[in-house]
Amino acid sequence: MPQNEHPYRDITIRFPGQVTVGKNSLLKLTDEVINNGYKSALIVTISPLLGKLEPLLAQLKEAGIAVHVDTSIVREPSFKDFEDLLASVKHTGADVIIGIGGGSVLDVAKLIAAQINNDQTLEDITGIGLLKNRTKKLICVPTTAGTGSEASPNAILIDDADNQKKGIISPYLVPDVVIIDPALMVSLPAEVTAATGLDALTHCLEAYTNLYAHPFIDMYALEGIGLIAANLVKAVNDGTDEDARTQLAIGSLMGGFCLGPVNTAGVHALSYPLGSMYHIAHGLSNALLLPFVMEYNIPAAPERYAAVARALGCNSSINDFETAQAGVEKIRQLIKDCGIPASLKEIDIDKNTIPQMAADAMKITRLLKNNPRPINIDDAVTIYEAAY
Repeated sequence: MPQNEHPYRDITIRFPGQVTVGKNSLLKLTDEVINNGYKSALIVTISPLLGKLEPLLAQLKEAGIAVHVDTSIVREPSFKDFEDLLASVKHTGADVIIGIGGGSVLDVAKLIAAQINNDQTLEDITGIGLLKNRTKKLICVPTTAGTGSEASPNAILIDDADNQKKGIISPYLVPDVVIIDPALMVSLPAEVTAATGLDALTHCLEAYTNLYAHPFIDMYALEGIGLIAANLVKAVNDGTDEDARTQLAIGSLMGGFCLGPVNTAGVHALSYPLGSMYHIAHGLSNALLLPFVMEYNIPAAPERYAAVARALGCNSSINDFETAQAGVEKIRQLIKDCGIPASLKEIDIDKNTIPQMAADAMKITRLLKNNPRPINIDDAVTIYEAAY
């Protein structure tokens, strides 16, 4: 494993304190709130989910819990979106913060729990390990399978000052309780299921092929790749397939486990400018670049990419390079079977902005340093052009 430079480096893994997986497990949230003696709950969610949350809200109110619901996050959030929300909920006196939604909603809920009575500013905590504490209880319920935010120490916001995505990474952002309820995912549109599923697959794949890969995380990464590859198209084709939904959600959670100790690499770094310049959804940005970055990386880590291919369901070929290449083709087939765009051209990216995107991607050094093969600005341009 020459490309894995730090296989036995020291590693600290913070898992959520409790994970519940099961159909209609959302209703166990009430017990969680009551049994811990919380009196006031802030729920960060999106309006399309309000119908599904009615039974939960009724249960909480019946138990005498004061509930404040916020649905102001409707896109990938910026610093200003977060500050506006924080200002509007400071008065609620909530002792438990509950995020129910996709990655953006969960990221914001995690930050609200940390910041609602913290004197550090957002600028103070942007970066790695700068947040000093979190005093509010935090419960996350993902409704996509997905970003893995429910299990990760990361929250991503767009900085209004320079329009760049910034990461706030802290062990204090790992939730106390996670509830994974596939019943909340059955009505997710096919294209959202596809894009978020490919995002989760990218988390697992980039962790396993990472320069900082670790045997403890490898097992989650490979298992996550297998679960997502085997179930994604089923869930896209039939959103009511609860078995496929459940397995996808578990695969996504495993991707979340990979994010703290190992994190992602070149695919994510190159996908960020698509989000900040063109507001392309994060999952779709990753899917568009994944096969091209894989091809670029294979020469630096053929054994790892061959193992990825086998986890995806490919047979071993005559050598690791051939097997790894079959994995790339399998990813292309998955993207095609999911019915989502396969090139930057298809989503109306202006080819003339590629140099600017490459320059922006170079700023994401916290992820680029993990990539098994170095990516400089010219390499980034080449990858974007290949993906065009």
